[in-house]
Amino acid sequence: MKKYKIGYTTGVFDMFHIGHLNILKRAKEQCDFLIVGVTSDKLCFKRKQKYPIICESDRMAIVAELRCVDQVVPQENMDKLEAVKKYGADAVFVGSDWKGTETWNQYEKEFTEVGCTVVYLNHTDGISSTILRDRLNAGEKAL
Repeated sequence: MKKYKIGYTTGVFDMFHIGHLNILKRAKEQCDFLIVGVTSDKLCFKRKQKYPIICESDRMAIVAELRCVDQVVPQENMDKLEAVKKYGADAVFVGSDWKGTETWNQYEKEFTEVGCTVVYLNHTDGISSTILRDRLNAGEKAL
């Protein structure tokens, strides 16, 4: 039996790479049912002032095909507490690079009140969609 029943995590998952796979596999190792929120194109632009390379529907389709993912949902806003309540999550998984930030310290307090735990998963260093985008723009070869 796994530690958590329903896990939830989110991401843009643009230019899907090993860091994405690692966090999703690590999350699934700890929960029976993993729900993944894929950030909408609109929300991504609102937060980062740029659109993903891969469109929202394709990113959702890619993530949905992974064995470690049980359900894919669109992430339309940043209200993670709303998502926790909506999906009945008892764990939210996030990269360790967010630990100790003001935002995630606040989420920890809010989630505790509804019986949900924040679980920080090790970040895969040296890879990100931003790194890939920069390498493509510079005309560099594969990592």
